Amino acid sequence: MDFKTENARLKIGEGKISGYLSIFIGVCSFLFTVCLYFPNVLTTSEFRHLYTEGFVEAFILSLLVLGIGFALSSFILRKKADIAAIGLGFLLSTILLFYLFPGQTSEVSTLFTIGLDWLVLDIFFTSAIFIPLELFLPKRLDQTKFHSEWRTDLAYFIYSHLLVQILGIIIRTPAAVSFSGLPIAEIQSKISAIAFPLQLFLALFITDLFQWTIHFLFHKVPFLWRFHAIHHSIKEIDWLAGSRIHLIDLIVVRSFTFIPIYVLGFSNAVFLTYLVWVSIQAVLAHSNTRINFGFLKYIFVTPQYHHWHHSAEAEYYDRNFAIHFPFIDMIFGTYLNKGDEWPSKTGLNDPEMPKGILKQTIHPFKVNK
Repeated sequence: MDFKTENARLKIGEGKISGYLSIFIGVCSFLFTVCLYFPNVLTTSEFRHLYTEGFVEAFILSLLVLGIGFALSSFILRKKADIAAIGLGFLLSTILLFYLFPGQTSEVSTLFTIGLDWLVLDIFFTSAIFIPLELFLPKRLDQTKFHSEWRTDLAYFIYSHLLVQILGIIIRTPAAVSFSGLPIAEIQSKISAIAFPLQLFLALFITDLFQWTIHFLFHKVPFLWRFHAIHHSIKEIDWLAGSRIHLIDLIVVRSFTFIPIYVLGFSNAVFLTYLVWVSIQAVLAHSNTRINFGFLKYIFVTPQYHHWHHSAEAEYYDRNFAIHFPFIDMIFGTYLNKGDEWPSKTGLNDPEMPKGILKQTIHPFKVNK
């Protein structure tokens, strides 16, 4: 299948968008059904209790209806089944797997699981939000979904989700080891007793302070910048491109940022809400949308705010570090407000930055750096 990489923004009414959506939904439905056969290996343990028979049936059926609908739409608009046939192939495979499912699986003991379910759920629901947003309200009109590095960004998205459990263990360990012996039970008790809205705000505020600090260090310490530069190499910035983060960068930043969440005793409801919030806001901050957000842009980090942090102009690299609240940057003197203006270009002016996830993973460790 030929995905053009230059000036190939998809147009509504051609049938290609619906065709690609049928493939995407078909793959999601197929992979989620595979998870049902090997839940102890392919699903995230924290989510398994949510996969009731009713939820699974409704989710799979919804995917099948959507996928078939998009495939038929593509066929009608294009008057040929080249793209739609691939989507229908995955959808038919899903039907066979799902309705042949025995209803029970053998128990398999594993040290950690592969988060295939988390990958499918997150990419499906974030796509449902941000693909239409970038399709109908794009900031950069000439930016195509299938730009020259979309496969690289998708690869980053996939591996970070598949390794969600083992990354979680690695990320939680510093907090558990560093604070296990401290007398903080009283502080945890007081934090957990605070009303949910205020507790959530405190969680977002404190984690943003920690995140700002480690983010700042990744810019100022040359060795750390080697890893963080991978993230700043994004030239076609969109919701998926925000996943381009080196593994070392991902582990260190999340470990440091999550310390207050694990240590201060925030309630489980606040923790889960925080995870959803930070996931959506991080994706939104990188999205290619021209929405202005009105007065909210002075309260929460928006795409315009964060895109300046990714500006190709070096003078703006060290601005707008916060991921939740702009006033964090105001406190530290790194706030940048350019009114309604957007950066003309994003990315690094670094000719040595390689293409592809494997080369980028190795790049920071090169001795000549």
